[in-house]
Amino acid sequence: MNMPDLIRRKRDGETLRPPEIEWMIREYTGGAIPDYQMAAFLMAVYFRGLNREETAALTRAMVASGEEMDWSAIPGVKVDKHSTGGVADTTTLVLAPLVAAAGVPVVKMSGRGLGHTGGTIDKLEAIPGFRVHLSREEMVRQVKEIGLAITAQTGNLVPADGKLYALRDVTATVESIPLIASSVMSKKIAAGADAIVLDVKVGSGAFMPDLASARELARTMVELGREMGRRTVAVITNMDEPLGMMVGNALEVKEALAVLHGGGPKELREVCLTLGSHMLLLAGAEASAEGARRRLEDLLNAGGALAKFRQFIAAQGGDPEVADRPELLPAAREQITIISPAGGYISSVRARLIGEAAMLLGAGRSTKESVIDPAVGIELKKRYGDYVNAGEPLAVFHVNDRTNLETARERFLAAYTLAPEPPSPRPLVYEVIE
Repeated sequence: MNMPDLIRRKRDGETLRPPEIEWMIREYTGGAIPDYQMAAFLMAVYFRGLNREETAALTRAMVASGEEMDWSAIPGVKVDKHSTGGVADTTTLVLAPLVAAAGVPVVKMSGRGLGHTGGTIDKLEAIPGFRVHLSREEMVRQVKEIGLAITAQTGNLVPADGKLYALRDVTATVESIPLIASSVMSKKIAAGADAIVLDVKVGSGAFMPDLASARELARTMVELGREMGRRTVAVITNMDEPLGMMVGNALEVKEALAVLHGGGPKELREVCLTLGSHMLLLAGAEASAEGARRRLEDLLNAGGALAKFRQFIAAQGGDPEVADRPELLPAAREQITIISPAGGYISSVRARLIGEAAMLLGAGRSTKESVIDPAVGIELKKRYGDYVNAGEPLAVFHVNDRTNLETARERFLAAYTLAPEPPSPRPLVYEVIE
């Protein structure tokens, strides 16, 4: 085998055999294949694609490039959840304790964010004292004791994906469905879950801008999960506007706590109930989606999920008082109201611009070396379809550093389009692919 031949064949639309793909990933991860050759191959894939067999072979090879987690010592079906990314998407902080409170073990490896806000690990680090690094033995012991543990993803998990994604990011080859699907699913498979629920976002703040591409990605990932022996379901959800009303790390923890207390934005609550219902179904904890949903609603309303969250925070060294006193979380020095320059119905929201405004305030990372400020972010006051008067608040910026304040304000206001008539309602959950 040689790399120029594989590049040429894929460039010409030919199908590669699994052993060829496995050799390529193994050699590239080990440093024998240079970046310039892999970049050429990725561009050939971008234009020519990969068929089902090739995508599965790529995923398997990426899984085999590093450590694979084994949670067989933990009784029960371990169900993981993955989101393809969005703005104000705080579902993991609600779902993990909620599903664990329903008796389904949750053992999760999460990452940090690169972009508009932090990832799950960054949000959890906003909780005073919380430990995000647990050994495998600590994870197993904790899940056996309380049914839930979340740790930062290790560097030994799918190292091939780390190298490939960094290269895709600088060669304009990120937006390839087989490459996205293999990247996501290789990490989920290596993380050791028995079943996987995928939250595939679609819209202005998502990776997939339209329903057709989101559906194709969802189907590809579900097929990959099944081929790897994992029960897999994908839920396609709307990300044309932020899911919650808070964008920023400590702010999103506060919003997750509001949902766990039985309140919070109805949109965030609804997506959590939908995803959680499928997690219970895949685990065999409930026989119907209706029964699963009722059980989760009862746990939210009766405080069972909140009690599990307190237990989880305490087990990982955090202050459990945060669950009832969110004022213990980091808070910004200034709160600056952003008013609407005109009146009308909010007819469209470009969620990504809101996320970028939050990043400019310090809530996210523009580079891997950037330092996140857990206290800062944006508190939204209006949603799609709401009427706003000229001079009425659209949001409150939580600010510690004014350096990029005006740029963030301009970026934020550019996200909104106003119209004289109310827009048509849009679904929150488009479809479920099983």
